[in-house]
Amino acid sequence: MAPAHGAHAFVIFDRAGVLETGAQGLADRAAGRALSVEDPVRIASISKLLVALGVMRMVEGGQLDLDRDVSDWLGWPLRNPAFPAQPITLRLLLSHRSSLRDEVDYALPLDAIVERAVADPEAFDPEHPPGTFFRYSNLNFPVVATVMEKASGERFDLLMQRLVLEPLGIDGCYNWASCSDGAIARAVVLYTPDGEVLRDDLKGARPACPVTPAYDGSCDWTAYRPGINGAVFSPQGGLRISAADLAKVGQLLLREGRLPDGTTFLSPGSLATMTKEHWRFDGANGVTEEGFYCGYGLAVQRLASCVPSDDPFGDGRIRFGHAGDAYRVRSGLWIDPRSGRGIAYFATGVDEDAPRGRSSYRAIEEWLAARLHGAARRSGRR
Repeated sequence: MAPAHGAHAFVIFDRAGVLETGAQGLADRAAGRALSVEDPVRIASISKLLVALGVMRMVEGGQLDLDRDVSDWLGWPLRNPAFPAQPITLRLLLSHRSSLRDEVDYALPLDAIVERAVADPEAFDPEHPPGTFFRYSNLNFPVVATVMEKASGERFDLLMQRLVLEPLGIDGCYNWASCSDGAIARAVVLYTPDGEVLRDDLKGARPACPVTPAYDGSCDWTAYRPGINGAVFSPQGGLRISAADLAKVGQLLLREGRLPDGTTFLSPGSLATMTKEHWRFDGANGVTEEGFYCGYGLAVQRLASCVPSDDPFGDGRIRFGHAGDAYRVRSGLWIDPRSGRGIAYFATGVDEDAPRGRSSYRAIEEWLAARLHGAARRSGRR
């Protein structure tokens, strides 16, 4: 029996297709609409992995460089004031080794300026230079999104549509700003465990303001200029995507960057750069959040680096992907390169104090992860 939660969906897949799906509960309690694997949810931090895919496509296209000072694109110096001589690069931002930290707000209004947000000395770790210490920080990704906008001249949400979502056949968006009418009609409403609405109660209609309004409460899109405030699209967690579409991302990873028709989305080398370990906990070189993070690539978590705390599957096998946690949603996209299989899942209405399992993950996450084991047993393949 599944641990207490609101609703859940999962998709198990391999390189060739979908192996098994499941969904239970309501996407919209007021309407009585059942959840399906085709319904888009705010997937939380798995959003970061797709941002990294967009960055790597721009790197391959010559618009970005992982190891160049991002100040060159931003047009202003991004520096830790305690270490002003140390440049900060996309590689460091994507791997949470930039020395930025979540001591300032990263969910910025429409008319905010990212440069001002990171000018606050509290935004930086004063004890560790960039590149020397892992500290998971959502603030890295508004900076990354702003760099992407500056380099391309495009609005982040539209850039992600062009670079990632459309090529993968994903009907998704960042903060509803560029979602289809069909996706909006299928939106998953986010609730507390006792049924209070938290987010995305769209009632089938496009929201009047799909992002955080300006400081004065207005929502004038005509005033938006790319390269000033990539935070407005919540690149760190605001992707709306279904479990079925999230599985397409997993299949791309299993196929080493090839699309279903055999064309190349990303080179195998670029994907290897993303998924390899850029940081591994050695006992003193990072904050693990009670063993949740022990190995990390470029917006890619690596599991079973410090068993059992970072192993929701409980078998010690190396997997990679990303987890998500926001607005009572717990989500995961995990790839098992050994078996050539993966799972995409999310659960809504998860209590913040929900019990943990044997690992640092919540019991509902371990229960969903076990669906992958069950599929392997039913097929006779491990």
